[in-house]
Amino acid sequence: MAFTELWERFSFYGLQSILAFYLLYELDKGGLALGSAASAGIVGAYGGAVYIAQLVGAWLGERVLSPKRLVLIGGIVIALGHLALAFVAGMPGLSVGLVLIILGTGALKTNITSIVGFVLENETDARRDAGFSYFYMAINTGAVLGPLATGFVQESWGFHPGFALAAIGMIVALVQYVFSSRNLPERAAQITRPLSRVGGRNAIVLTVVAIIAIIIAASTGLLAAESLSTVATVVALVAAAIYFGVMLASKKVSRSEKRRVGAYIPLFLAAGLYFGFLFQKFTAVSILIQDRVDRDLGGWSFPVGWVAMVSPLAGVLAAPLIASLWKKLGARQPRAGAKFSIGMIQIGVGFFFILFISALVYQEAIPVLLVLLFMVIVGSSENFVGPIGLALATQIAPKAFTAQMVAVNFLTLALGSSLSGLLGQLFAAIPNNAYFAGIGTVAVLVGLVLLLVRKPLQRNLYAGLD
Repeated sequence: MAFTELWERFSFYGLQSILAFYLLYELDKGGLALGSAASAGIVGAYGGAVYIAQLVGAWLGERVLSPKRLVLIGGIVIALGHLALAFVAGMPGLSVGLVLIILGTGALKTNITSIVGFVLENETDARRDAGFSYFYMAINTGAVLGPLATGFVQESWGFHPGFALAAIGMIVALVQYVFSSRNLPERAAQITRPLSRVGGRNAIVLTVVAIIAIIIAASTGLLAAESLSTVATVVALVAAAIYFGVMLASKKVSRSEKRRVGAYIPLFLAAGLYFGFLFQKFTAVSILIQDRVDRDLGGWSFPVGWVAMVSPLAGVLAAPLIASLWKKLGARQPRAGAKFSIGMIQIGVGFFFILFISALVYQEAIPVLLVLLFMVIVGSSENFVGPIGLALATQIAPKAFTAQMVAVNFLTLALGSSLSGLLGQLFAAIPNNAYFAGIGTVAVLVGLVLLLVRKPLQRNLYAGLD
């Protein structure tokens, strides 16, 4: 399962690292020349839709098809999507490819994680933690190797060979999965809560309604490239509001649990904003690289796809240092609200750093090494938000809604991805320095507010637990 996930992440992040440049580059450079606003809108909406689709995939894996079958179907659909991008030119290949990858990733991601849980459910806590550590390490390895490989291929031979390499990665994952799935526990092939006849009919009706709504939205121009991120942001917020509303209104949720859920809402919004700033490596930063960054390093051109890879690499390298710090502090370490504030302030400092560099060189090209240093600052800050949010969601979740609380945490990634598209469009519309100053200021202010309210926030977050 770990190697299957490694290759899936290889293909996903390999594509995402060069997608914005494919949309931005002129036709004579192999791109689509869509313009900054349209490119940022597509990339942001694509990332948001991938995470929203995972909620649907989790529901399907519980009610309609077994996780084992959905992972296989999802992998096949993802591979077809990458092949469409590799061999079908222009907008048709882009549209078909991205839609297939969104649907396939939605089916695969949450269900393969569930299968890992099934494999390890009868193990000791130590072996279970070790198993998930291998799985998480595979995710990070794929996130680094994918952009390294596809970025090099794109720089050397063009975008479509880069997309083809991502397809090869997914096909390798499928081969790995077919062989390893023979040894999976029986539970992986079972539907936990199959739909009743009435439930199945309602699901079909809702699906038809959704398809009709999409067709109407497309025909009225609502799904124009520049509007896609706005639509994805609204969908993510509405989905989160429904989840929170159901939990806060449920009679199955105790008073203390409702206090915890209510206290999580500002952290949910802060995390969505944080990931919106972080995921600009795929939107605003890509536009910056296209327009103002000098990628020359002693006669060698630093591949554009490698820039985004520096962010997760910095996060991975910083993780052991931060974990050892928490271990050393023990009970004295800051709690979730304070850690979120550190992450927000650090990413704000990163944007003030790039503001200083941008102002220093003014209209001249920005050296790529300074952009990479910016990526290190913002990438390492994820250790204070990403894993903390996931751990918090599982810790404070109402007993009757544990899975739903984890789903809400995933929505912070969907919200952040779509928001990064909106921010990328803003970046294209205003002066660079004004944009960097605005983002840095907002991030630092939100971080300071979280720091100021950390004590009452903490009391409510851990109500009934301390």
